[in-house]
This record gives sequence, structure tokens and C-alpha cells, in this order.
Amino acid sequence: MQRPLANRAKEPVSPLGVRVPMKAGAAAGHLVVAGARSSGSVSAPSFRLLAVLLLCLVGAEQAAPAAGAGERRVDVGVILDRTTWLGNISWACMELALEDFYADASHASYSTRVRLHLRDTPAGPRAVDAASAGVDLLKNVRVQAIVGPQTSTQAKFLAELGNKASVPIISFSANSPSRSSSQTPYFIRTAWNDSCQAEAIASLVQKYNWREVIPIIEDDDSNARFIPDLVDALRHVDTRVQYRCKICPSAGEDEIKRAISSLKENWTSVFVVRMSYQLALKFFQLAKDEGMMGQGFVWITAYGLTDIFNVVGYPALDVMEGVVGIEPYVQETAKLNKFRQRWREKYRSENPGTSINEPITSGLYAYDTVWAIALAAEKAGYVNSDFVLSETNNGSTDFDKLSTSRAAENFCNVFLKVNFTGISGQFVIQDMQLVSTTYKIINVAGRERRAVGFWTPGLNISRIPIVWPGGSEKTPRGWLLPVNKELKIGVPVKPGFRRFIRSENGIPKGFCIDVFEEVIGKLPYKVPKHYVEFGNGKGESNGTYDELVYKVYLKLCMDLFFLHFIPCYSQTGGVELVVKYWPGDITILANRSLYVDYTLPYTESGVRLLVPVRDRRQKTAWTFLEPLTADLWLGAGAFVVFTGFIVWFIEHRTNQEFRGPPASQIGSVFYFSFSTLVFAHRERIVNNLSRIAVVVWLFVVLILQQSYTASLSSILTVEQLQPTVTNIDEVIRRGDYVGYLNDSFMPELLKRLKINETKMIAFSSPEEYNDALSTRKVAVIVDEIPYLKMFLSKYCHKYTMVGPTYKFDGFGYAFPRGSPLTPEISRGILELASNGTMDELEKQLYGDTSYPDKDDSQTSSSLTLHSFLGLFIITGTTSLLALILHVTITLYDHRSHWINGSGQISWHELLAILFKIFHERDNSSNTPDEEEPGMEDIDPPTAESPWSMSNHIIENVDSDTDTGSTPEGEGTPGREVSNQDPGPPSFAYMHSEGAME
Repeated sequence: MQRPLANRAKEPVSPLGVRVPMKAGAAAGHLVVAGARSSGSVSAPSFRLLAVLLLCLVGAEQAAPAAGAGERRVDVGVILDRTTWLGNISWACMELALEDFYADASHASYSTRVRLHLRDTPAGPRAVDAASAGVDLLKNVRVQAIVGPQTSTQAKFLAELGNKASVPIISFSANSPSRSSSQTPYFIRTAWNDSCQAEAIASLVQKYNWREVIPIIEDDDSNARFIPDLVDALRHVDTRVQYRCKICPSAGEDEIKRAISSLKENWTSVFVVRMSYQLALKFFQLAKDEGMMGQGFVWITAYGLTDIFNVVGYPALDVMEGVVGIEPYVQETAKLNKFRQRWREKYRSENPGTSINEPITSGLYAYDTVWAIALAAEKAGYVNSDFVLSETNNGSTDFDKLSTSRAAENFCNVFLKVNFTGISGQFVIQDMQLVSTTYKIINVAGRERRAVGFWTPGLNISRIPIVWPGGSEKTPRGWLLPVNKELKIGVPVKPGFRRFIRSENGIPKGFCIDVFEEVIGKLPYKVPKHYVEFGNGKGESNGTYDELVYKVYLKLCMDLFFLHFIPCYSQTGGVELVVKYWPGDITILANRSLYVDYTLPYTESGVRLLVPVRDRRQKTAWTFLEPLTADLWLGAGAFVVFTGFIVWFIEHRTNQEFRGPPASQIGSVFYFSFSTLVFAHRERIVNNLSRIAVVVWLFVVLILQQSYTASLSSILTVEQLQPTVTNIDEVIRRGDYVGYLNDSFMPELLKRLKINETKMIAFSSPEEYNDALSTRKVAVIVDEIPYLKMFLSKYCHKYTMVGPTYKFDGFGYAFPRGSPLTPEISRGILELASNGTMDELEKQLYGDTSYPDKDDSQTSSSLTLHSFLGLFIITGTTSLLALILHVTITLYDHRSHWINGSGQISWHELLAILFKIFHERDNSSNTPDEEEPGMEDIDPPTAESPWSMSNHIIENVDSDTDTGSTPEGEGTPGREVSNQDPGPPSFAYMHSEGAME
């Protein structure tokens, strides 16, 4: 590695710090160099030579005003370390900036000339030299601004000097010493904001879905503000930073190797590096030797370190293959290319043998900073003559004796408002630093540095093809298993539901192990693992489930402490994954999630009640009544009588079968109506209105009959298994005992359900469940659905699950917080569920037996009136309409009898007339009554309409003859009277008066 100034020809420097005018063009400013590293005594010949030199310098100073008459000088201090790449490159850029500014024709009329006073100060961890140089510039030179310092450590002290003297401290490389600009109002950073760079890195991490990052930084003040910004930006994209690797700037090879070894023992393989060139080159060389520059690793370098490729060249490109870097984007322009050419010629002439071909980005910032200073100096329009003595000017230190410059304060205000387009881009100061725009993403591939994408605030990262370490284009997953370590899986030992997990000859087996092995086997990489029984040597688990979860958390904490906050790796034999023995795995609970991370559940979730069932089929002499409820029986009976009455009322005037003595007519009503229930009625219906009513009623009877038959068949034949308990409130009300799974979280749930702790009994196996329920030791078992389903696969005919499902998340594998295996296993569980493998494993666990829930909804319930209400409304409405129409028509046909006489007779007589109208037999009918013997046809000329026949009846109301046959010969001449065989008499006729006669 070359030193930048190894063969550099330096300008004449005065050992006493006297200003030395440098040659310049007609419009050039003054460059003054003061050597801050001169020491030793001066010999007599040297002293005489120095005296001659001083006389020459005095003459030159006296001649200078004449050459620059009318120009106002603005003194600006510069504090750099020219033995470093950054200092030497930046100084060359600043010199060119001053020359270019005053050589520009647009600046020819400027009345100010900026003079740079360089203090070549070491940029090491000591800030005393920079502070001393700053005091010298402020006290003796009385500069109006100081460009620098080069490092953040130096910026702490110089910022205080700036506040004291009201002189702006302008740095193009150092970070702000404070997170608040109000604390350092005179510290101005002419470089991009680090928080913006942190957002660019976080966006890159988010694009590839990496969940954990380890920053590797140089342990100095330069990262004091960057790391908090980076952590905040990563937190916004759900990425954790649980460990920060800090390396001392003066670290040797052994210390760096120890840091790399700690990184190898960690799961995380995504690193963000920010350190100096020299330290970074050693670090990446050792990382490559340790195999950490291969596939699976991700290295991201922050801005500052990305310039190492321009500075160091091939050695850096060789050891940093696959590295991704972030740096400010500088647009290529003709002005920039021209400047690079001039800078290259100047730098190579001053540094023969250098391999640096172009200025770094910080050098471009230095160029624009000097350009901005020259613009601000002209706009401010002042001279160096207004320093005001400090109120504490009589202090004992140089710091107390510093003066305050009002002109410098004015210059600061003007400088903050400067806005122009420089060679690095738009120069705008906001919040005491240069406004950031677009970052460029670079990638080292094939020992070449190439741009692969860009990041812009608000637009995130464009599509980027990256070659990762190891030469692979496949995106690394962001984590690797610790080197030479196995995944230790804790298995609690506990008897009980052995199908979930059991130990055979020391090998754990069962449903939970099968699921885990299926998931691990489908991962695209091999996971070294071994199971560790978590028992006490007596066949019992070494603690409850909550205690086991907490032990994982405690082991993790010990690992964090031992490994300097590196998670997930255990040097003390700690448990990284717990597989629960008895229930197969740890139930996902909110309080447990505070200590571990869970995968997605792989079993059915929830808690229900397990209760015995009994057959409620009690066959008695009155079982036939059970299909219908009491209200339906009463409703059906009422409509039977109602329909029979409607039919009788309509038919008894014209239908002999519905006439006779009152007792006979009542019998006809009930006989007809009830016989319709079995469709056994024989009475003929002659009136159309009653026919309509009967047809609708028979439809209702058909539906009712079929429903009754189906319900009765179900009651007599189907097994009526019903739970003894339907909900937990019934258990509480009766004061019954409740069983639960031993060493589970059920007691807390039962307490929330307001069950007395004295009423709880713990059990440990399915056999104990069966004994407790069958002997009524407990009324109900409260447990998780997977256990209950496994129990019912053996006892499904005696028990069932009832009640609401209390929501819990089911079984999941528990990992230490932040373990990268958690999402991998979760994705594997989803894959098993989607491809049917999980169903096959559950069949092996539960068997093929189906055990549906048995609750009240499954038993045959009686039919209710509400179920047939619509049908009853239809038939009732139809019958009422038929009745109303019949009454209306009859009254209309006999209106002359009861309307004409209504004014002369009393109400009693009127009611008697109406009674006779609706009671007496009507000889006319739409359908002749073939069963009445001796009935003769009515002569057509004298035939009356059906509506007038009732008048004939009224006129003969006093006749002693009932509606009999017409005497022979009284018919129309030429018309024969036909006698019909009446056939067998009906039930109504046998009780009529004619039959009785």
C-alpha cells in the first residue's frame, strides 16, 4: 500500500507559519500553506538563510496589494491530513476549485478573493492537533470560515470553536458531532445526509426480505450518528439489529479474526460495513481467508468505503468480490469529465507513481464547497476587520481568548443560502447539510466495479441484477446455520397421548416429530440436529410447558451475554427449539410469545368441552304424540273442526248427506272432518265453494300426515344420543367438577370462565378421561381439540364435543426470538397443508373413524305449529272466503223475503226468517241428487234458476211435505219421469228423517 505523499514535491513552507504567497493566474486567489508538523532547532546557517527568506517575503507582501488593488481578501482556514488519501485528494480538488472559480469569466468582476490557509493536521484518534490548528486560524489568521475537519472526532472540538467565535465550520467528510443542529449552529456539512443513506440501505434489505442485519463498524465517532439512523431505518422495514460488531481503528490481525469468528457463529449472514479504507482492506482480506466471502453471505458497504475501489484499486476488488455498495449518484457531465482530466494531471504531477485515476466523491464535495465559499464571500461583501473581543478575553487558555466575528456570522448566513449546480450535483444546504437526492448501487463482479441500480427517496430501488459473493446470482436467504454446530431440539418427557409423541429406544416418534421431520426434509439445505429429552430420569417432564418455554428464553439470554449479543447460537448446550412431548408441541399463547417465536400452527385450534352422551329414546304408550307439539295438536284439531263446520254449513241446504236431526248433523261434521285426515270420507260434496275448501284442506292434511309419519319413524328408529351437558354455564350452575389436562394452561382458562378452583381435577391420559367421565367423577373435560379428537377416535360412541369453541392458536414449534428458522418452518407447514401430506399424517393420528358432534341440533325434535302456520293460514283463509261467498249469494237470492218485511217485523221474526233460509232444504242444486228416490225433472218452461229455487222453498214454508218426489203426471207433457236406483244409503241419510220414517 503506497503512501499518497511518498514522492510528492511539496511547496515551500515556512517553519514559523508565515504566509507564503503561491503563484497564481491573473484571477487566482491566494493559497497559504503552514506546516504544522515542523519541529527541532534551527542552525545558524539556516537562521541566516531564513532571515534572507523573510526579507524576500516581506517584499512580496508589500508588492501584493499593488497587484490586487481594490480586491478584498477573505481568509478561509483548511484543516486536512495530507498524508491520507482523503486529505490529499481533497486538497488537490480545492486548489483547482479556487483556480477555476476566479478563472471563470462570469466572476471576473468579483471584488473579493478567497485565500485558503491550510493546516496539515493528523487525522488520527487524537483531536488535539486539529483543535490547536483551529485556535491558531481563529486567533492569529482570523479566518471567516474553516473547511474541515476531516474526521468526526476532530469535528467535536472544532464545532465548539465555531460556536465560540461565531465562525462556520464547513466539513465535506466528517459527520455532525450532534444529532441536533441547534446544538452546533455553526457546523455545516457539505455532504449528503447519513440518514438518507441509511434509508437506501434499508430499502435494499427490504427488497430481498432479509429480517436481520449486523452492522460492522469502526469504533470511532464517525459512526455515532450513522448507526442510530441505520437501526431506525431497518426497524421501519421490520428488520432487526440485535448485534453490532465494533472494531477498533488500530485493531491488529488477531483482534479482527476474533470479530470474524463471532460473526461465523451467528445465524445472520447480512452485514453492513462502514470503516476506513485501511481497516476495511485488512478486514475483508481476513474474512475471505475465513471463508466468509462465499455463497450465502451478503456484504453491503456504506458510502465512504465504496471509494476504496477508486483509491486502492485491484487489491480491494480482489478481496471484495460480490460486495454491494451505496454511494451518491453524480451525473456525468462535460464539466465533470474536464475537471477529472485536469485533476488527474495535477495529482500525478504532485504524486508520481500513484494508481489513483480520478477524484473520489468527497473530493467533488470539497471542490463544490470552495466554489460555494467563494460565491458566499462575494455576496456577503465584508473584510477581515470586525472581530470583537470576547467577554472572557482575559482567560488563561487560548479558547477563552477567542474573539467573535460578526462578519463570519454574516458569512455563515449567506453561505447557507447558496444554491448552484456544482460538479457533484445541485448544491443546496438544508438542515445544516447538503440535500440528498439519488444514491447509486454498485456491485463488484469479475474484479470490476459496476453500477447495478439506483435509489431515490420515495421511489425505492430500481431492478438490479447483482452477483453475490461466490459468483452466484441467486439471492442469499440472509442467514446461515452456525458453523460446526447442531440444532438442539428439546423434547419434554411425559406420559399421556402417545400418538402425538413418544420415545422408542431413545428415538422420539409420533405425529409432531413426523410433521417436523417432513418440514425439515423439504428444506433446500441440510439442518444438523439432534433431540434432547427434557425429563427428570423418572419418566416425567422436567417442568411444565411454561417453564420449558422460559428455559429456552433464559438459555437465549445466556447465549446473548456470552456471545456479545449474538442470538440463536448456544455454546452452553442450550435448547434452540422445543418440541413438546405430551401434546406434541407447545400451544401458542400470548404470554409465551413474549419469550419465544412460534411457527404457524399445524393442528386444529381451539378448546371445547368433552361430555358423555345418553340415548333419550324413551318409548311409552304415548310416544305417538311426540312427533307433534301440543300447540300443533291443538291447532290441527281446531282446523279439523273448523273445516268440517264450513263444509257442513255450505252443504246442508242442498246435500241430503249433511241433513237430519241435530245430533245426526253434528256427527256428520265430525265424521267428515276427521275422516279427511286419512282420506276416508265418503260424503259427496255438491257445492263448488265447499269443494274448493275441502281440496285445500286435503293438501294441508297430506303435508301434515307425511311430516308426522317421518317424525314418528325417526323417534322410533333413529338413535337419540344427546349430551349430558351442553355448555359450561350449566356445569357452574349445577356445581359439577371439571377435568382438564395436567400441566397445561387450562386452569387459567377455567378461572376466566368463573369455575371454582376447588372444582378442577387434573388428568394425564385418555384412559383417565374415560374413567372420570364414566364414573361421573367429573361432568365435563375441558381440553384442546386435537387431544379430544384423539380421545374420541377410541371412545366416539360414548362421548362427544359440545359447547362453543374457545379460540386458541393450536400447536406450533417454539424457537428462540429472532431465529431465522421460524419463517422457514412456517412455510414448510403451509406446504404440507396444501399438498395433502398433513391430511395423511392426521389420518395416522386419528384413524378413519368419524365422530361428529352430538348436540341438540342433531336429535329429532317435535314438529311445531310455527312450521305449518303458513299452511293453516292458507286453508283457513280459503274456508272463510267460501263461507262468506256462500252467505252472500244466499242472502242475495232471498233478498225479497227479508228486506221487504224487515220494516214490519221484529228482529226475532227476522232472525227466524234467516234461520229458515239457511236451514231449510233447497231443492235446487247444481248437481242433481241421485240418491233421493222419486225425484222428477222440473218442466223446462217452468224451470227456475238455482237462485230462484230458494224462493219456492220460502213460499211453501208452511207445507207439511219435505223435499220429496214430484207427483206423477205433474211434469211437462211428453216428458217421462225416470226412476234412478238410489244405491246404498250414506251415513248421513241413515240418520235423516226419511230413513227414520
